Amino acid sequence: MQSNKNSFFKMPRWEVSKFPVQHKTIVLGLGLLIGGVLLWPHSYSPNDKRVAVALDKESWLSQLEYTPTVVDDVIKAPDFEKEVVKGDTLSGLFEEAKIDQKTLYQVLEADLNVLALDTLMPGNTIQFWLNDKGQLQKLEVYFSPARQVIFTRFDDVSFNVKEVNIDGIWQNRTVKGDIQGSFYLSASKMGLNASEIQRIEALLKDKINFARDLRAGDKFSVLLSDQFIEGQATGSSHILAIDIHRGSRDINAFRYTDGNFYDDKGRSLQRAFQRIPLKHNYRISSRFNPRRLHPVTGRIAPHNGTDFATPIGTKVIAPGDGVVTMVTNHPYAGKYIVVDYGSKYRTRFLHLSKALVHKGQKVTRGQVIALTGNTGRITGPHLHYEFLINGRAVDAMKAKIPMSKELSSKDKKAFVLIVDKCKKMMG
Repeated sequence: MQSNKNSFFKMPRWEVSKFPVQHKTIVLGLGLLIGGVLLWPHSYSPNDKRVAVALDKESWLSQLEYTPTVVDDVIKAPDFEKEVVKGDTLSGLFEEAKIDQKTLYQVLEADLNVLALDTLMPGNTIQFWLNDKGQLQKLEVYFSPARQVIFTRFDDVSFNVKEVNIDGIWQNRTVKGDIQGSFYLSASKMGLNASEIQRIEALLKDKINFARDLRAGDKFSVLLSDQFIEGQATGSSHILAIDIHRGSRDINAFRYTDGNFYDDKGRSLQRAFQRIPLKHNYRISSRFNPRRLHPVTGRIAPHNGTDFATPIGTKVIAPGDGVVTMVTNHPYAGKYIVVDYGSKYRTRFLHLSKALVHKGQKVTRGQVIALTGNTGRITGPHLHYEFLINGRAVDAMKAKIPMSKELSSKDKKAFVLIVDKCKKMMG
């Protein structure tokens, strides 16, 4: 529908002439103003439709920045920190930090899957963080630059445990020497520590009697790899190769990619493991499950071992040749034993009724080391058995563990290259 009102700009000239003088003046002024604006020179191209506007970027960005809310576990200095010294106990350290025994047991319950607190030694550092209510919020144990264990409080009274392992950089070194006196004294004089010497003797025990067979003037050479983190030595080392030159005979050992040692012909120097640490088969009551959910909290509560339903007093045997590194009691794990097999293998046996070995004792495959029981926090007697490779729990019923005496033809081809490389590095 068309409007019956005429536009001002379409108004005929004769109608404008009828306006009063005052109105004519206003119309003329408006016309001059519009014309001036249209004729005024511009500094931008007529085709550019954008207009540049100067912005205060600092002010503008500051309004857009988002600052996250800081929670209670903000990075701050610990409320209590101490380097562990000889004579310290875990309960004593908690008492010094003004943490009650109830909280200590809650932390120990979380530690059941790692069993780190039982391994505290002089030189380790322990740190406690408290919340506003004076409750333990976080606990961190610094074992070395390569390993830390952190406990953090959930919303309830339980704790979460996290193990931090840093691989770092590994650097090779060669230690050489002549036999002057015993092998132990000769190797120690050249820089090998007691643990490394013990490892060499354990590897070659079936090849040579270190007390009787070596003579003055016999030579030895050891290739090791030492761990460094940010340029700092962690104290961790791996033996890569050993060569003992006795008369006209060489006795040697080389580490393959599977972590096991073989002579230069590819023949194993370690007796194979047996998969089950019992003389007879027993029903598995609970399998290895790193994603198991806690039936009450619904949180992930890993089951890092295999449980065998055994009567109290069942004989437990060592699955391989190793050294007992721990015999202790734990409020939740009960009486338990740890056996180390060198290089990368370790086993744990929990809820025992009796240990038949002591710390530092050498054990052989098939040797009875303990009797099963129902110690600790469990619902019935059983053996909880853990197998660890490089410090990480694996399923002992499925994991690839040494079961053979000799490398396959395919592996021997790769092994020969490793042997050649090691021999060149050892001179």
